[in-house]
Amino acid sequence: MTTHNKAQTDLIHAPRKAPQYIETIQPPLFRASTIIFKTTAHLFDRHWTDAYDYSYGTHGTPTTFTLGDNIARIEGGNYCLLAPSGLSAINLVNSTFLSTGDEVWVADNIYGPNLEHLNNLQDRYGISVKIYNPVDAASFQPTEKAKLIWLEAAGSVTLEFPDLKNLVKKAQQANVLTALDNTWGAGLAFNAFDFSDEHLAVDITVHALTKYPSGGGDILMGSVVTRDQQLHHKLYRMHAIQGISVSGDDTAQIQRSLAHMSLRYEQQAQSTRVLLEWLKQQPQFSQVLHPSSPDSAGHSFWSDICTTGKSAGLVSVIFKANYDLTAVRQFCDNLKLFKLGFSWGGPVSLAMLYDLKQMRSLGNTHLQQGLLVRFCIGLEHPEDLIQDIQNALKQLD
Repeated sequence: MTTHNKAQTDLIHAPRKAPQYIETIQPPLFRASTIIFKTTAHLFDRHWTDAYDYSYGTHGTPTTFTLGDNIARIEGGNYCLLAPSGLSAINLVNSTFLSTGDEVWVADNIYGPNLEHLNNLQDRYGISVKIYNPVDAASFQPTEKAKLIWLEAAGSVTLEFPDLKNLVKKAQQANVLTALDNTWGAGLAFNAFDFSDEHLAVDITVHALTKYPSGGGDILMGSVVTRDQQLHHKLYRMHAIQGISVSGDDTAQIQRSLAHMSLRYEQQAQSTRVLLEWLKQQPQFSQVLHPSSPDSAGHSFWSDICTTGKSAGLVSVIFKANYDLTAVRQFCDNLKLFKLGFSWGGPVSLAMLYDLKQMRSLGNTHLQQGLLVRFCIGLEHPEDLIQDIQNALKQLD
């Protein structure tokens, strides 16, 4: 009989393994594509609808299920699916519930990439995209073809807080699914699954975990949360069919950041309030947008639903009309602490320039004419951020 060196096999099938029963602060990290079944009974006596179906890496591991459970708990839901980005999570909802001939309603301040995706579905598959004013529930007029309405609280650029109660009531009466982009609120500003004395709830929340849950500006991920098991199973089936999955390493990093998410959210919101009051006094701006401001559209809806007064670290300004694109670009280029970049929720403050004329379909009488700059407040001291904006403004005069 030929003898051979077993070293290679022993590297793969180790004869000795360290026990795995210790308790640590952070849960163990599982990296997996293939998942090993102990017996054929474990292989066949299972179903994809089981609470924790360990069958293949794309369907979930203890690492991804742990984060999903925690995100669902934060948002007030029961079930959570993870996706590689917030936009991927949005697209999962659209592809699960929209078919040829269906009608989908979106706010005029909708997250731009979501609208782009829906317009693509409209062109390719005959899905009808309708626009409503988020602060005027009467503008939402669903027909019998309406299947889904997208909500944002608040809008990610102009920060209107919607008439969430009346929009959800109208959707429920018309048997239209409600999907809320909950990235701004992060599950902390209000409970989307129980946000009124009447216990109103949306059907689905989507959350860009890239923002506050990650907190580092270095990880892309999204989530879809529901309370209804039937909705969850429909989403889960499409999730599997499309091969949507996330990295175990990325998942563990976000899980690690969850413990201090609420502290970061509070500090960034508090700094934003300080900047808000200062920005209102600057003569270069015709309008300062933030849900907590009494003169901001949807303020009454925000104060009614966000009863703790919580709000994300975003504030937008509209320059007076005499400041043209060249001038506002110069302002942005003159910022030092604020970096030019998309997203929010990380440690570094960001600024982004928008031309509202290219972003809106309806007439928005509450918005002044002019170019908009959105500030996403990080963890720097607010007085330093104020000085940075002040220095950039001085160079325009």
